[in-house]
Amino acid sequence: MGDSKLSILRDARRATKSGPGTIERLQTRRLQEMVAYARAHSSVYRTLYRDLPDRVDDLKQLPVTDKKTLMSQFNAWVADPAITIDALRSFVDDPKRAGEPFLGRYTIATTSGTTGARGIFVLDERSMAVTNVMALRMLSTWLGFGDVIRILAGGVRMAMVMAGSGHSASAVAAAKLRKAGGWRANRLKVVSADTPMPQIVAALNEFQPVVVAPYASMAAMLADEQEAGRLRIKPVLLALAAEGLPEAQYGRIARVFGAHVGNSYAATECPYLSHTCEEGWLHVNSDWVCFEPVDENFAPVPRGQASHTVLISNLANRTQPVLRYDLGDSVVERPDRCPCGSPFPAIKVQGRSADVMSFPGTHGGKRAIPPLAFSLLLDGIPGIEMFQIVQSDPTRLRVRFVSEPGVDSNRIWRSIEEGLAGLLSRHGLADVSVERGAEPPEKTQGGKYRRLIPFSYK
Repeated sequence: MGDSKLSILRDARRATKSGPGTIERLQTRRLQEMVAYARAHSSVYRTLYRDLPDRVDDLKQLPVTDKKTLMSQFNAWVADPAITIDALRSFVDDPKRAGEPFLGRYTIATTSGTTGARGIFVLDERSMAVTNVMALRMLSTWLGFGDVIRILAGGVRMAMVMAGSGHSASAVAAAKLRKAGGWRANRLKVVSADTPMPQIVAALNEFQPVVVAPYASMAAMLADEQEAGRLRIKPVLLALAAEGLPEAQYGRIARVFGAHVGNSYAATECPYLSHTCEEGWLHVNSDWVCFEPVDENFAPVPRGQASHTVLISNLANRTQPVLRYDLGDSVVERPDRCPCGSPFPAIKVQGRSADVMSFPGTHGGKRAIPPLAFSLLLDGIPGIEMFQIVQSDPTRLRVRFVSEPGVDSNRIWRSIEEGLAGLLSRHGLADVSVERGAEPPEKTQGGKYRRLIPFSYK
């Protein structure tokens, strides 16, 4: 289905060495190929592009797409008629099938986000090959030869503190490693982020990973534990993902662990979007993705100015084309070349911040639960279209949710209430009350949904 792994790797090296001109030529060629393929094999895009010229030279000629609209036409969206939404829903409803190839050749991942719409994404072999090559590019940015030697000397032990189950991208990645067996599975430790912190600390102390892959908010909490002396690990690298953190936190995490800290900004729709450099900027892999910071009317914003949202075009995944897709995040593109020397565009993300819930501890102080713990719980309850948890005061949570059409909302509420009670109890917070909000989730001024709204202690 196109490029071999060797040619993808060769082109990636050429793009990095040759600079912006080569990157732009690769991007333009791949965009034209992707548009032609989508037009020929996806009914949705054939309809969207019916009035466009045969050859599209300007990305802005293409109409904007979004998750909710495309998901509503899923069977017409995908380019392989053997893939149906009913079969995929059955597949993702079974957590044991995470990481298993769908139809023998596709990787399946689910997502839900700030737009309020859920998604199921089919990653084909070409897309996975590009993702793997971009991961090598990322690691070569973060690690030197000496670091690689230290990781090898440490047994290449990696701990993932993320989603422990389900079909999210991180859970699927962990499941694929486990199911592959062999030495990689033996050197992998997966700790679910909804595990109480003392148990996470104990597991990491016993395993002694040299690479730790947590969500960003969890990395900040692990740094607290390391600083307090309860966590005692010596990783070479912490590879952060998902939510953003205040700028100073990345330096603090690196200092506390005495390790490299790398961060990536990506999406299930395009797993290889970007990664940080030594200057703290995120560099977009623009040889394989088109990335457009735009205003509320989808017009380009000047570099250096915060966008309303960002449109992405995945140039690798032909099976489920993602073209001029509204990702929903606000970004700022650096107006000049990054001092790190990378030829790729540099951005900072404004719209992804971690929402850690903190509660009064039983013996003073505060007890925190990472955002992912709540998301894992509610994403696992069938029939929820969207939700929002508001910490209305330090010991009260108000849950707003919308159920899918035809689903009994009272049944969903009972599952939410029971699940949250169990989560809070496991974290020693049984005195925190949970109430049902009659109002639906509320949007921010930017038109997005915050899934968690912590109480402000200020």
